Amino acid sequence: MRFALVPTLLLGAAVSTVTAAPQFERLAASDGDTVLAALQKQAEDALKQQAAAKGAVSKKGVCHLGNAAIRRDWEHLSAPEKKDYIRAVNCLWDLPSVDPAFSAARNHFDDYVAVHMNQTNTIHGTANFLTWHRYLVYLWEQKLRSKCGYKGYLPYWNWFKYQTDLHQSPVFDGSDTSLGGDGHFFAHNGSVVGAGRIWLPSGAGGGCVKSGPFVTRTINIGPVQPAMQGYTPVFTDVKVYNPRCQRRDLTMAASTSTFTASNLLNVTIGPASATVGHFQDELQGPLGTLRLHGAGHYAMGGDGSDVFTSLNDPAFYLHHAMIDRVYWIWQALHPAEANKVNGTITFRNNPPSRVGTVNDWLDMGKLGPQAQIKDVLNTMGGSPLCYIYL
Repeated sequence: MRFALVPTLLLGAAVSTVTAAPQFERLAASDGDTVLAALQKQAEDALKQQAAAKGAVSKKGVCHLGNAAIRRDWEHLSAPEKKDYIRAVNCLWDLPSVDPAFSAARNHFDDYVAVHMNQTNTIHGTANFLTWHRYLVYLWEQKLRSKCGYKGYLPYWNWFKYQTDLHQSPVFDGSDTSLGGDGHFFAHNGSVVGAGRIWLPSGAGGGCVKSGPFVTRTINIGPVQPAMQGYTPVFTDVKVYNPRCQRRDLTMAASTSTFTASNLLNVTIGPASATVGHFQDELQGPLGTLRLHGAGHYAMGGDGSDVFTSLNDPAFYLHHAMIDRVYWIWQALHPAEANKVNGTITFRNNPPSRVGTVNDWLDMGKLGPQAQIKDVLNTMGGSPLCYIYL
């Protein structure tokens, strides 16, 4: 197996310790996908040990590794499985809005955009960032299954493959088993990200997505703050109806510089993994930087780059499933920190606000049942979550 050598180097002692500098440097020289596979194996082993210690390996009626739903890499789904997911997304687009009085939503796909847009400044750079988005994509997954007959579970976009040419990624190759390709060429001067401190050159797209299964679809809410220059924002509220095509500008400048083994190791077993505060701050990135979370959005460009309404790009859900996968790995390797939160309830504590707690509610509007942070800290907690990654 290609990663057989790497797990022997990972976390030789307790999984909660930070990897020593020489060991970290050796691992960082590997490719990101190899390191990800090694971390996956380490996380699985850690979860087995934790379950054995609790005596909950395979108890009836208890969520465990043997009966948990499995979320997989989009690339590893069969063509029929991909088409079933795509069919279900199209089905969601055809369902009526569950709360038409709240926003300009014309369908249930729009409902998710509206809820996220309305809460943007209280779900990013906050104590609930990881768990709010974890629960959001869980509700998306469950709605695909319960309302649209989807048979699988939410797949993820593996950032550590095809990052040097996203056009080759099965997620973005524009085929009928992708989530659409690049946009038509739209002349623009790149994207400005990182609080206006980082410039990313334009890709070959920027206009309406030109191929794939969603090219005929209309999005209706936003944009509010797209990173792509030349894409005029609508600085209003969720009730403003703005029908248009979905735009994308695949930008390798974001993916090649950020989706690296070194960055992955840093947040999972390196210096930035020591506490949940360190982990989430590095995952999102200090002000004026580009890190894993932002890089996925800006690699998509177009609508995917708008922090408020990035859900207009269907790839949002696969991107955030990957964020959740990294969070899941980190939690497995740091059990003493796994059930903690850090931060306040406003974006980078602006305006100043109280400290967030695990008892805080995750407001999902009418997308699904309300839950507290503590309810979704454990993906195998069983109420409501019962899933793992592979």
